[in-house]
Amino acid sequence: MRAVVAQIAAQRPDLDVRLAFLDLSSPSVDEVVDAVAADGHSHAVVVPLLLGSAFHARVDLPGLLDAARARHPQLSLTQADVLGPDPHLIVALRDRIVAAMPDADSGPAREAVPRWGIAVAAVGSSSPTANIRTADVARLLSAMTGWDTETCFATTEPTLHRAFARLRARGADRIIVAPWFLAPGLLTDRLRDSLPQLPHARTLGAHPLLAEVALDRYVTAALPLELSA
Repeated sequence: MRAVVAQIAAQRPDLDVRLAFLDLSSPSVDEVVDAVAADGHSHAVVVPLLLGSAFHARVDLPGLLDAARARHPQLSLTQADVLGPDPHLIVALRDRIVAAMPDADSGPAREAVPRWGIAVAAVGSSSPTANIRTADVARLLSAMTGWDTETCFATTEPTLHRAFARLRARGADRIIVAPWFLAPGLLTDRLRDSLPQLPHARTLGAHPLLAEVALDRYVTAALPLELSA
């Protein structure tokens, strides 16, 4: 995430770009907002580096920002939209999958072109709407590439094993796990341990298109404020 924020800052040197974490790591949202207020800023746009609009985006972050507004009434805070299944991120996901595909030309004899199946693996949410948006990722990826895709989750149904079985039943002879995650961690480790024999693509990470989508969310949130100024 620090690498992503560095990319954003490099693309927009006119902005004061700061990284904050919702939990587990520092600096926290509270710490960063307090620092922004102490530095004399009158407005800040908070761009959630989140792929889905689930509990963190709908409850956690708005609650933190409401508390910050009470502490700093002179600071206007605007929450931008989540990253979501943006077409640019589907391209980034495709790039990660292609990089994880074994080189068919590396062996002594050229292999026949395999039929690829992609298990798009996300966190999973108690919100059906959030899970449907993840299914949209798999659908968009399939439309872009022609690969067979299935959705699975690290914390809820359907599991990676279920996605694997469905892809096999649909005729896929080579299967790759594509983590719909920004960064590796406990849940991507859980997915890897679930079916370690499968190739697992890298997480989206500091793909250049991720910084572009984050900046787009900033611009969309900031534009009405600039027009009203």
